[in-house]
Amino acid sequence: MSQEPTAVRVLVVDDQQLIRDGIAALLSIRPGITVVGTAVNGREAVEKAVELGPDVVLMDVRMPELDGVEAVAVLRGRAPECRVVMLTTFDDEEYVVQALRAGASGYLLKDLPAEELAHAIRLAHAGVTQLDSTVAARLAAALPHSAPDPAAAGPAPALSPRELDILRLVARGRTNREIAAQLYLSEGTVKNHISRILSRLALRDRTQAALRARDLGLL
Repeated sequence: MSQEPTAVRVLVVDDQQLIRDGIAALLSIRPGITVVGTAVNGREAVEKAVELGPDVVLMDVRMPELDGVEAVAVLRGRAPECRVVMLTTFDDEEYVVQALRAGASGYLLKDLPAEELAHAIRLAHAGVTQLDSTVAARLAAALPHSAPDPAAAGPAPALSPRELDILRLVARGRTNREIAAQLYLSEGTVKNHISRILSRLALRDRTQAALRARDLGLL
């Protein structure tokens, strides 16, 4: 008999108790997810992440003592195995960029349905970076309409038109399945393209790819 997949262990971080407890309660009844704890600010989030070893930390952005962006940066050093997904009401592009540069594995807004949040947690655990569609649109709108400065973005990448299309969709938070459906490719082909993109641009993950796409003016 095949074994059941191990549940994704989640830490919920929010300074508002009603929201924090509500998110934890909603996630606790979703299959494949175990809420291992909650925290009220970034400082406590770091302490509990080190203590409890969650797979995914759901992190609010604006909190007292230590905000979410600062906490992400600390967690990258103290609990690098944790994936951090920002879950917030703020869709300001500066917050998004700061969070991704600090090491967040996604940026989502709190108005998404519980099932979509659960799915996003599973994807984050699998290493898929996600941006809320509203957030991605705001990032695109915030970019200057003039041509990007090649010197600022680094050497021009040796990417094919297809790879540039895929990089653009990665930056918009699309999953491999969504990219495959939009470009009429198999998921395996998309995965291979993304691996080559990361290798050619010397990038670590999809978060860095999204930021590089922004720097190159692909959004």
